[in-house]
Amino acid sequence: MSRPPVESATTRVQRLLTMVPWLASRQGIEIERAAAGLGITEKQLREDLDLLFMCGYGPMPDELIEASYEGGRVFVSNAETIDRPLRLTVDEAISLIVGLRSLAATGAGESSAVERALAKLEEATGAIPGVERVVVVEDDTEAGHTLAQLRDALTAGRRVHLGYHVPSRDERTERDVDPMRLAHVDGHWYLEGWCHRAQDVRLFRVDRIEEVQVLDVAAEPPSDATGRDLSAGAYQRQPADTAVRLRLSPGAHWVAEYYPVTDRQPDGEDLVVTMPTSNEGFLRRLVLRLAGSAEVIEPAELRESIAVHSLSTLDLYHG
Repeated sequence: MSRPPVESATTRVQRLLTMVPWLASRQGIEIERAAAGLGITEKQLREDLDLLFMCGYGPMPDELIEASYEGGRVFVSNAETIDRPLRLTVDEAISLIVGLRSLAATGAGESSAVERALAKLEEATGAIPGVERVVVVEDDTEAGHTLAQLRDALTAGRRVHLGYHVPSRDERTERDVDPMRLAHVDGHWYLEGWCHRAQDVRLFRVDRIEEVQVLDVAAEPPSDATGRDLSAGAYQRQPADTAVRLRLSPGAHWVAEYYPVTDRQPDGEDLVVTMPTSNEGFLRRLVLRLAGSAEVIEPAELRESIAVHSLSTLDLYHG
């Protein structure tokens, strides 16, 4: 027997946020009428009300919502912080409009939902001076032009040829890719698609794409190609990776932006980061190239290996 689909946490939170002000304005409503009005079963309503006991603006008992459905009627109290619809400040409304217009311009997100939300916000803020002049400036950088080409290829369903810099090997590769989606993760744009070179789904950071050509060939990813779950970030550590802790001087802080790191902590003017890698040779070359601006803290074996290679390089230079 098949199991019913599991409800996502996001869906339940959205329902609870709608439920509280709805019930607060209908104190004492019969539980069956409340369930029907909210479009859920009585069982789900009871489970949601039980969950409300653990919700509030703080951890203390007087900061938690009180919900009761004894006697078949629903009462909600101590919910003043969310018992009315959200009211946005002018700055918040403008920020949302800019963000939604950016999404609409880049094609990211579900377009119809973006357009509906933007239309409602613009209608509600139409009387605010200056809002109508809020515009999104097109990204005129090289990465911005690359992103625009990829977006056009994705819309047209066309394969692309990429010249891509692989940082772990510090080399340029050539590959044909069938685009599947563009995603904005951790402050960077990524192209996800079926890579014909790897014969698998791959993620390409847009600012590492050195060249892009939109081909006159239809993009046809295999029917079983699935996208990566990016909820935890673009980088996913592999079992063979070693966690390397590096100390970066100010001149080398760019390393933490260009390469994947799982942790970063300021230490005076320096930055201490953890960089997972399965390629010791790449990391050794990187540290040597930074010429004293980067220091391996651990593991000790890699630190010693880099020290030996540094001395060997100096001997060759002086010899």
